[in-house]
Amino acid sequence: MRAIVLMPEGAVLMDVPKPSPKDDEVLVQIKAAACNQADLLILGGAAHGTFGKGGNKILGLEFAGVVVEVGSKVTRWKVGDRVMGSGNSTFAEYVVPNREMYALPDQVPFTQGTTMPIAMQTMHNALLANAGLTAGQTCLFNGAGSAVGLMGMQIAKAKGAGKVIGTSNSPEKCKKLLECGADVAVNTNDKDWADQVLAATDGEGVDIVVDFLAGPYVNDELRVTKVGGCFLNIGRLAGEQGQMDFNLHNMRCIKYIGSSFRMRSRQQIDAIVSNASNDMAPALAAGELKMPVDSIYPLEKTAEALDRMSKNLHFGKIVITVDEG
Repeated sequence: MRAIVLMPEGAVLMDVPKPSPKDDEVLVQIKAAACNQADLLILGGAAHGTFGKGGNKILGLEFAGVVVEVGSKVTRWKVGDRVMGSGNSTFAEYVVPNREMYALPDQVPFTQGTTMPIAMQTMHNALLANAGLTAGQTCLFNGAGSAVGLMGMQIAKAKGAGKVIGTSNSPEKCKKLLECGADVAVNTNDKDWADQVLAATDGEGVDIVVDFLAGPYVNDELRVTKVGGCFLNIGRLAGEQGQMDFNLHNMRCIKYIGSSFRMRSRQQIDAIVSNASNDMAPALAAGELKMPVDSIYPLEKTAEALDRMSKNLHFGKIVITVDEG
């Protein structure tokens, strides 16, 4: 089969052996795959979770496709099922998924389905299991233009959140946030961005801050968290280190929670995927969850797709389409 393999010269299209499923596994013919920032880390030689460093690996972390072979012990899936999921080695014509998958409704195109698994499981677990989101609560997504940010706003809406506030760093991107589920969009390049968030919440602050930035933003994020609220860190795009105002954190009785998949076991991740799949299936089928697709590239142009991502030229997801050669 054809696949995009990490080689010393970069992402290279090659012919590799087609995988075979074990008794408890399935084989999926991939129709579309999605690019993620982690693909760039792996392309640069870094590890992502248990996907270790080094070359000669098939790249890709998300997929949508059709089950074409089922192991003798598999009861959840059957040949012909439309599925989407996350895992390793998805820039290829076939994959044997190494974790649980989602059923993909017939009305959802493969190019849309592949954009959602990582964002859905990350934000469902963060908002529901970790932050304890309840109907009517206000949420701030700081750095909301990423796939997980856009999905987070939609999940918050689907679960009955009150006001949803998203931030980005340009007027153009703020406008797009309003089109993707935000009730209020704030430009973090404005010096008074935190005051704008407070004004939007009548001075009380938000119940839940979902932080994708960290670094120099932390103290302003603490300032806009409601007394007794929850501060949930997902990403550190603005810096992995910084100075926190511990007094502000303490006096406002803020719950500070980290949320990552990288230290979790396969069993824990499978449970998270199962919970998200069961809980969000109605919203997915109803079209309440949808990711903007920035651009679509054929498999043989994956290197160009990753280059676009590396230059931060995209809004939403970059998708790779896969057809049998």
